[in-house]
Amino acid sequence: MSDQMLILIALAGIFLLLFLVIRTKLHAFVALLLVSLIVGVLAGMPLDQVIQTMQNGMGGTLGFVAVVVGLGAMFGQMLEVSGGADRLARTLIEKFGEDKAQWSLGVTGFLVAIPVFFDVGFIILVPIVYGLAKKTGKSLLYYGIPLLAGLAVTHSFIPPTPGPIAVADLVGADLGWVILFGALAGIPSMIIAGPLFARYISKRLHIVVPDYMNMEEVEYDRDLPSFKLISAIILTPLVLILCNTVSGVWLEDGHIAKQILTFLGHPFVALTIATLLTFVFLGTKRGYTRQEVQDIANKGLEPAGIIILVTGAGGVFKEVLIDSGVGDVIGNMMAGSNLPPILLAFLIAAAVRVAQGSATVSMVTAAGLVSPLIAILGLEGPVLGLIVIAIASGATVLSHVNDSGFWLVGRYFGLSVKDTLKSWTVMETLIGLVGLTVALLLGIFIK
Repeated sequence: MSDQMLILIALAGIFLLLFLVIRTKLHAFVALLLVSLIVGVLAGMPLDQVIQTMQNGMGGTLGFVAVVVGLGAMFGQMLEVSGGADRLARTLIEKFGEDKAQWSLGVTGFLVAIPVFFDVGFIILVPIVYGLAKKTGKSLLYYGIPLLAGLAVTHSFIPPTPGPIAVADLVGADLGWVILFGALAGIPSMIIAGPLFARYISKRLHIVVPDYMNMEEVEYDRDLPSFKLISAIILTPLVLILCNTVSGVWLEDGHIAKQILTFLGHPFVALTIATLLTFVFLGTKRGYTRQEVQDIANKGLEPAGIIILVTGAGGVFKEVLIDSGVGDVIGNMMAGSNLPPILLAFLIAAAVRVAQGSATVSMVTAAGLVSPLIAILGLEGPVLGLIVIAIASGATVLSHVNDSGFWLVGRYFGLSVKDTLKSWTVMETLIGLVGLTVALLLGIFIK
């Protein structure tokens, strides 16, 4: 089959995927599997090989992603139920002072979204934003945008949130590099799209707490876990994973310290340790029975299941593209472009994001399309971490009416569609553009 025909099949598959998700509202998991089947058959793969390729793609992806996302979901659920997110927000506001509450909310969002899903973290913390806006008379956006920026940045850039976990697995990136580059890109993104943009937009849109969201004041005398404990638990897996990555650079193979750090810093081990710490120190030590801790963990796995399956289906799509030969043709075509791989990865993710809305689906789809390019160019090591950040950045920009986050924020802040575009959409786009800029700058020094 000619290269031109394979390209047409790939493009038809992508357009069919977007049509099924956007127009027919078919679930992304089913849509990805169906498109993978169709692309494999049209590309001339033997029918039994199409099925085997799909099985290999699903198994190869979920062998890593299911464990990490599942542990991360239980970890985050314990943090949510225990009041750990509240403790972070309140302590940071006290430390920064009310006049710098913007910065404390940005930092809170940044930390909370590492283990907690974006929408959950927002719903938990938005009453604090309401309280500050009422007390000071400032626009709700003055405090809300920094919180949203902090949440959105780590939701997209820093594992163990599902998006970067999925992309790192699909492109073969080391999680330590992803965490490091995610922090380097995320901090300036949070500052620019958070407190700085909030000061600008809050002067132009004075938003008050919507009547239908008025609720009783949050009880500030609730017995919450300590700030030091919550910070230590959140940072534990990140530090272990980073130590693993650093040991691979600084220590020789076979060194006993490297073996220990490699073991402890593997995401499976690091997140198991962190999850056990939450079960003990945020669970049984705080009066929960073992059965209650188990019920909380089970509840955390409910939303994780959907993300795991969609990611697995993305792995199927990637595997079909590779085994059918479509991936090589796409990869060679992209390799012939004058654009750097980091920028290409960003543009592909951004195009899918604008078309179908879901950041996670955009990341998974873009990673599947970019992975053949990575193999053809022989990219490896730290640069793959930058590819992950570029894809995450592209999947963040230009959130609009086909994104559930757009409507969630609009409802909680009482914004019209126009005002949500002016605030939330611009904030998301700033995060993506700053993330891309940092990735490109780092790419100059990292080959």
